[in-house]
Amino acid sequence: MSALTVIIPTHRGGALLYRCLQSVLRHAPSGTEILVVDDASPQEALQSIIRDFPTILLFRLPRRRGFCYAANIGIEAAHNPIVELLNDDTEVAAGWAEAALAHFQQSDVVAVAPLILQYPKRKGDSTIPYAYIDAAGDDYDPGGYAWKRGHGLPWSDQLPLHLRVAGSVTSASACAAFYRREAIRAAGGLALSFKAYFEDVDLGLRLRQRGGEIIFEPASIVWHHGSASYGRSPYRPLLEQQSCNEERLFWRHWRYYGGWRLLPRHLAVLLGKFCRRWSEGRLLPWTFGRLRAWGELVVKP
Repeated sequence: MSALTVIIPTHRGGALLYRCLQSVLRHAPSGTEILVVDDASPQEALQSIIRDFPTILLFRLPRRRGFCYAANIGIEAAHNPIVELLNDDTEVAAGWAEAALAHFQQSDVVAVAPLILQYPKRKGDSTIPYAYIDAAGDDYDPGGYAWKRGHGLPWSDQLPLHLRVAGSVTSASACAAFYRREAIRAAGGLALSFKAYFEDVDLGLRLRQRGGEIIFEPASIVWHHGSASYGRSPYRPLLEQQSCNEERLFWRHWRYYGGWRLLPRHLAVLLGKFCRRWSEGRLLPWTFGRLRAWGELVVKP
């Protein structure tokens, strides 16, 4: 029997969710539990899923609550000691689960980050030498910014060693992340205030602060179509939410990483991002996002 439960939060997943489930059923270890947590999709959007995948467990939320809430529901409902959060716009490769699960034999490992590759855009362009990295785990600078390791780089044997071998990372992208269930529950699950974006980095930091280890495993491969599930937001609100959550991230963890001594570093980060968003013509939503986060600090009891 497998020790794994795959949790797929979805909202109007449609054809991509269908393909995701096909790949999981094709490649998952025997006995893997598969939970789909539907975030208030119209009934018709689920008809083919209910009809064609009778072995999966489906949880339907009566109203839309966001990725973090749906993921937490799945974690609570899971029956196995290891859970994987998986976006509905992903497809898994053969051996993806076995490569990740092996790391949980070490008692201090609480999460594993697969190698997430951007799904090829051209027919026939589906082999690893032609793929581009979406995320090889996440890293975080205590000054207040997080990044996807290796994002946008072509996957090849010419990459830096840390992107080609297993190793420690700050967090696993919740697009495809394995967790020890009891560890994630003890840490409080995904923060509902984030809804989506940087919620995975926040969780990774909390797990690490509790003494857990998080490992990147390049042999665990997941293909990602990219922002096709919970990313269907208008462009400006999406940028504002990202900016707000990144600022929240800093203030949630600044005391752990040095407190007031971090403020000059954080100001330097803000200045750099201000200049970048100005040059991109995206300054307004970036600014509104930061103001929202600062407003929460003012009113927080």
